[in-house]
Amino acid sequence: MDTAALLAAYDSQMRMPPGGTLPAGVTYEHDGPVVRIVGGHMGRIRPPRDLGVTGAGLDRLITRQRDYFQARGQGVEWKLRGHDLPADLPERLVAAGFVPDEPSTVLLGFAGELATEPVLPGGIVLRQVHEAEDLRRIAGHQSEVWNADLSWVEDMLLSQVSADPAQITILIAEAGDRIACSAWTLYYPGTDFAALLGGTTLPEWRGRGIYRAMIAARAQDAVTRGVPLLHVDASPASAPILRRLGFHKITTSTHYHWTPPK
Repeated sequence: MDTAALLAAYDSQMRMPPGGTLPAGVTYEHDGPVVRIVGGHMGRIRPPRDLGVTGAGLDRLITRQRDYFQARGQGVEWKLRGHDLPADLPERLVAAGFVPDEPSTVLLGFAGELATEPVLPGGIVLRQVHEAEDLRRIAGHQSEVWNADLSWVEDMLLSQVSADPAQITILIAEAGDRIACSAWTLYYPGTDFAALLGGTTLPEWRGRGIYRAMIAARAQDAVTRGVPLLHVDASPASAPILRRLGFHKITTSTHYHWTPPK
């Protein structure tokens, strides 16, 4: 496997915010080498692989992003990949008050190889959704599993559907009237990639193949759309499953968060 070629494709197509129809209220703002994503539940910073800025200039760039969102009363996330430059960017983010999450593994897979028929355990029904009530249920499901307030997921999904339903596919696996697993895919016009996001399973349904079935169903959808590559920022729990399915590690990804003081 030519992982260097996969990494090069990822760097050229998936580092900066891609094209397509933006959700209402969301804008991209350029500040030197980075792009600020404004209008979501939190600010997001997307950099190229090499910022081309060092020392005091880099500190000023970081501080401007923090202060911009502080003035909006919002937190901000800076997404850092393991091969980003300059090498001291993590330390400078921390010095500016950003706190790193646990690193994720950036995995890429070939949709055609992963598009098998989904195999679901008995009692589970897989369904594609887009109605507001189902999106509310997904937010509740995600909040329950992660023991955190993820109510913003409802608005985020609804805004994506409203902007362009062709750019998102949302799936739920239901056990009766309860969501056992939820996941979605974002498509980026003009790229070879679909991003697999949100895959979350209730603890009592883990280890029974639902997550794998969700991957297969989303890979089938990507193949139907002519999109060859699947991208996942995988948690430590998900990465081994995805590697066994045939995904390839190309780098790591760490979200550095700054939160306004209360």
